[in-house]
Amino acid sequence: MASPTIGLVLGSGSSRGWAHIGVIEALENHGIEISVITATSAGSFIAASYAGGGLNSVKDFALGMDWRRVLSYLDVAFPRSGFIEGKKIAELLQRFTNASDFKDLSIPVHMLATDMLTGEQIVLSEGSITEALRASMAVPGLLTPKQIDGRWLVDGGVVNPLPVDVCREKGADIVIAVDLNSERITKARINENLAEQQKNLARIEKKRLEVVKTWVKRYGSTGNAMSKKIDQWFSRDEPSPHIFDVLGSSLNIMQKKIEATNLMTHAPDILIQPRLGDMKLFDFHHAERAIAEGFYRGEQAIPGIEEKLKQFSQ
Repeated sequence: MASPTIGLVLGSGSSRGWAHIGVIEALENHGIEISVITATSAGSFIAASYAGGGLNSVKDFALGMDWRRVLSYLDVAFPRSGFIEGKKIAELLQRFTNASDFKDLSIPVHMLATDMLTGEQIVLSEGSITEALRASMAVPGLLTPKQIDGRWLVDGGVVNPLPVDVCREKGADIVIAVDLNSERITKARINENLAEQQKNLARIEKKRLEVVKTWVKRYGSTGNAMSKKIDQWFSRDEPSPHIFDVLGSSLNIMQKKIEATNLMTHAPDILIQPRLGDMKLFDFHHAERAIAEGFYRGEQAIPGIEEKLKQFSQ
């Protein structure tokens, strides 16, 4: 009997996406061969890196992340359709793999995006990987939408944060899905120490000054008025949640609800759920913890995967 086609689903989850690396490492350690991958948002980035042979490089990069490097990849421009252009984020892939087109990948990858005008789920699996990543990772209101084939596309997690159904449609006999939204993201960081808070405030202040300088240079005399608005936007005295926290928390609540509904009709054979609910939208500098948690949950899933493989061969 032929070996089963094993599909891997890498869900959305912003900074928690680093956990996908740990899950993949656990699967590889036990010789689990993946034949097809469906992914969305952060999962799309890891999928392309893995199928393009650059996962180890991505891991090294992730473990070296700190707030300064996180901010350096946020090309803040305040365009009318999103705070961040997102070009630098997608172009990161070029540092880790020579694959520029989907046909260059060693494993078929299908990335999900959403048509922002119709709400239609769009599956991207041909052409430029970088262009597809820009669309699949375009968190509404944060990253600018990407136009592909006349459609304005945003984050695939808007309609399908864990595309199990697409994985089965693409021929997977056994589906392993990695859900990064199993916990609410708004847990309080009770143990966060004062020193870390002060460091974060200093980083935010530095970014504020960079943005102010850009706007003053671009708009001359009107830049001062704009800078006051930016001061308010970056204010550390304001008690209300920051806009990034509002966007991140709202998106995760929405995705959690969508996933719960989708899993009732499209359940994977194996569901892996790293517990990273306290990681916020831009906590990319917490990669070590996320990768370790992904690996731990991946190892826990191995007996179930092996049992499924045994059942399939009988």
